[in-house]
Amino acid sequence: MGIFVFLPLVLPLSAWPIARLAEQRLHPRTATTLLTGVAAVLALCSTVCLALLMVVGTAQLPGNPLPDGWSDPEVRDSVPRHEIVGKAAIPALLAVLAGCAHTLLRHLRLRGRAHAALEGLPATEVAVLPDPQPYAYALPGGPRDRIVVSTAMLARLASRERRAVFAHERAHLAARHHRHLLIVLLAARANPFLLPLRNAVVFAAERWADEEAAQAVGSRRAVARAIGMAALASRGTPSPTLAGLAAPGPLPRRVAALLGPAPTVHSWPSLLTTAGPAVWTAAAGALLSAMSSANSALTLLLLLHAATPL
Repeated sequence: MGIFVFLPLVLPLSAWPIARLAEQRLHPRTATTLLTGVAAVLALCSTVCLALLMVVGTAQLPGNPLPDGWSDPEVRDSVPRHEIVGKAAIPALLAVLAGCAHTLLRHLRLRGRAHAALEGLPATEVAVLPDPQPYAYALPGGPRDRIVVSTAMLARLASRERRAVFAHERAHLAARHHRHLLIVLLAARANPFLLPLRNAVVFAAERWADEEAAQAVGSRRAVARAIGMAALASRGTPSPTLAGLAAPGPLPRRVAALLGPAPTVHSWPSLLTTAGPAVWTAAAGALLSAMSSANSALTLLLLLHAATPL
């Protein structure tokens, strides 16, 4: 395989164009789903490849409990500079595992603290916390999904703006956006090259909720005003829930999108449009990247399996 064994580690770079184009050209629902899947596949492939590189590079070390066949010359030749790469892969893999574990634990702690703050309150869809800090967020899990809002936030919003904010948070819960955000956060921890995809998914998920809220309220301008007011009111307020793991996306772009026409429901632009060839080319490149990453990782895995004595 030679240098191609490193492809899973760097091919996430090829997904950057589709992240940008998906934000601009695809419906937010399609962009969120597509980019989450691409990020998950590329992160998994790069992590598996990193683990296999560590195995190949360290199998020949004295006292290593790994099978002797994994240190055969044929296996070592599949990885250029296997001794250096294998040793460097050890701290890299540990950093990946530690980063993902930290993100997951933080996710669980935030959710646990958020649910604990609601103890004693009526089991209604909207939980109102007496708090001088303004915030509103969607809280999944527990006996039921809930929308949490502080009294300070309610005091700063008019009746129509409240309905828009609640519709926005309901959309987050209905589409299970917290799962998309957690996946891309873990993917970015596994491979920093996937950070643009994480940012793109964060923005697309917020835009998805914005559009759902606009349909529920019946006014795109009302939702634009509501999210603007809510963002300004809660600026500087620490997010106490899972939403704190990701920023709400560029607010000016969200407001500008809501003040413009609604996005089309078509999943992909036609090849006959100006954006069509660019989006389809970027999507094909991202798919090929994922397939190449999976192929490189699988080839190295099969090579190690073939070298293992029965």
